Amino acid sequence: MTSDLVIDVRNVSKRFGGLTAVNNCSLSVRRGSVTGLIGPNGAGKSTLFNMVAGNIVPDSGQVIFDGRDVTGWKPHELFRIGMLRTFQIAHEFSEMTALENLMMVPGDQPGEHLFDMWLRPRLVRSRETEVRKKALDVIDFLKLGHVRNELAGNLSGGQKKLLELGRTMMVDAKVVLLDEVAAGVNKTLLNDLAANIERMNRELNYTFFVIEHDMDLIGRLCDPVIVMAQGEKIAEGPMAEIRANPAIVEAYFGTPVEAA
Repeated sequence: MTSDLVIDVRNVSKRFGGLTAVNNCSLSVRRGSVTGLIGPNGAGKSTLFNMVAGNIVPDSGQVIFDGRDVTGWKPHELFRIGMLRTFQIAHEFSEMTALENLMMVPGDQPGEHLFDMWLRPRLVRSRETEVRKKALDVIDFLKLGHVRNELAGNLSGGQKKLLELGRTMMVDAKVVLLDEVAAGVNKTLLNDLAANIERMNRELNYTFFVIEHDMDLIGRLCDPVIVMAQGEKIAEGPMAEIRANPAIVEAYFGTPVEAA
């Protein structure tokens, strides 16, 4: 039977020298949800996020992904089984077009192998046509058709974030980790970005785990919202409940709430 939890973090801890960044923390992300992770600076949320993503190995505890213990796995290993991540600063191939950036994503394409290019050119062309069609579908979904042939390095910050989101659609992602998706994005494109995340969740059943400082965006997208402070999970629930909790307001939001 498939578990309702796609990510299950169990009692993880991480220390850097004498500093305990994450202390015996447990949290989970349910399949089909958009789950937010927030907290004040130094709360440990980035360290926790990086342990889930495979960028940092926990000192203790487990990270379970889709029922499998993936503690200590590398990001490329997690990619192969359906965990994808976007970054606060977009990572694009700047000298390739937006369309070409998407076409680069699926792994183990026949055109990557000299043997196939020489001896199985029909297979190479067939797969390239298939990948191109998928990339064009993603471009259309994200409404990026007007920049599909533009070099990715020339795109705006918001367009690069949309392109990164599109890259997650080129493979069968089970969960997408979004790292401060609002950073460097103007309000118009941020609205487009949020709308596309909502569509991917609603129409394509994508699961998202979001770390973000923009509380309005978290409130729009995420349910539940997980709050960390001093390396530990201190609350979880709908954003309205989080904002109304005096202990959370004191620990994170400050007074007034808008100061967060």
